[in-house]
Amino acid sequence: MSYVGPDFEPPRPPRHPLRGPLIVAVGALVPGALVGWLVWQAVGDSDEGRDGSAAAQTSASAPSSVLPAPSDDGKEQTGGTAGQSGGDEDPGSSAPAGSGSLQGKVVVIDPGHNPGNFRHPSDINRKVNIGTNWKECDTTGTSTNAGYTEAEFTLDVSHRLRTILKKAGATVKFTQDGDRAWGPCVDERAEIGNKAEADAVVSIHADGSAAGNRGFHVILPGSVHSGAADTRPIVASSRDLGERVAGGFLRTTGGPPSNYIGDGTGLDVRTDLGGLNLSTVPKVFIECGNMRDTKDVSRLTSGAWRQKAAQGISEGIVSFLRG
Repeated sequence: MSYVGPDFEPPRPPRHPLRGPLIVAVGALVPGALVGWLVWQAVGDSDEGRDGSAAAQTSASAPSSVLPAPSDDGKEQTGGTAGQSGGDEDPGSSAPAGSGSLQGKVVVIDPGHNPGNFRHPSDINRKVNIGTNWKECDTTGTSTNAGYTEAEFTLDVSHRLRTILKKAGATVKFTQDGDRAWGPCVDERAEIGNKAEADAVVSIHADGSAAGNRGFHVILPGSVHSGAADTRPIVASSRDLGERVAGGFLRTTGGPPSNYIGDGTGLDVRTDLGGLNLSTVPKVFIECGNMRDTKDVSRLTSGAWRQKAAQGISEGIVSFLRG
């Protein structure tokens, strides 16, 4: 992510896109999955301009090793107001479980940033301890060039995701639902998942990198043991969760995996994010696309595509929780 602030970093120079088979999902690679992936590669970007409606019907496998990305926080502070949400109007920051296969499971959804953050610069700029060092409480997030903010996007996808998970029987909690003036800080976001004893936590984001950098990636916690941070007990389970989320997202939205982070795997390991460092339960971030790239923007601003994004993320969570 080209997050600037506590949990994001500035745009990185684009890496050479990998046009070979991109392996992202979880599980053993089977001939059918390889054929599906090769078909997706042959189609290339032909699904663009249709709100990302073409989906890759594949079940590829994510590689076991992902190179850590360098980190240097700093994200553009934008407070755009152009609304294109169209999310499920599902009030409340905590939703009780219904009947379904996830009965008894607790999922915490962390909508990245808060629509009101830009009005409270002194609050969100204060430093908090993330174990390895000190970082800003939060940032405003990024936005499209037309002013559709990341905070609006993350809440919309999170509402859709909550509705799907509730129907599956899970108890769903939010770290924020636009129901507070600003925040919470990254350390508090982690603490919400910890106190809930969540079975899984997913933080929803969109990137703000350079034009031409496009695609999604899932951020996994690296091994950290410093101060208040000790991710060692959750590294393996978080990777399992992240690989399944990446696979579900790819299958449902059609991708593509990031061409500038993760060497084409759709996965990125970080040790500089407070939201991951301070978590004691399985947790990942997902950057659903780049809000500064026109092809990605055509997807991110589509309600139909955001529904697919929520469905893909939910499929990964359900697969993880079912084991």
